[in-house]
Amino acid sequence: MASLAQASAALSTSFKPALQAPGGRSSGFKSVSFSVTGKRFPSLSSQPGRLQISCAAKPETITKVCSIVKKQLALAEDVDVSAGSKFSELGADSLDTVEIVMGLEEAFGITVEEENAQTIATVQDAADLIEDLVAKSA
Repeated sequence: MASLAQASAALSTSFKPALQAPGGRSSGFKSVSFSVTGKRFPSLSSQPGRLQISCAAKPETITKVCSIVKKQLALAEDVDVSAGSKFSELGADSLDTVEIVMGLEEAFGITVEEENAQTIATVQDAADLIEDLVAKSA
């Protein structure tokens, strides 16, 4: 536990200069994530005026979820879908969201309970939930 706290302190210290520019302004970073084989650490993402910290799913899970979301919503190739993409901002209504969840269940061989499905608003939410469900079933 102490080594994790020390590692966390070291990561925070080493990245502070990158997160803040001279004069106290934000440096404009979009996303920072940390990983060590077999371990997941929180990731940081920034939108104007907001800082979001979330448990980072594996990049391949996020990529697969992005692909499924693009296919389900019939989005053009030039539409950017990333971990922070909100389904509603991509044009999804409640029926689209149900279809996305069904597509994720089929692709990952999982079952998403209705209570959990209602908490999914972004690609990151979906990827984190998928990894939790896959880990529990293993």
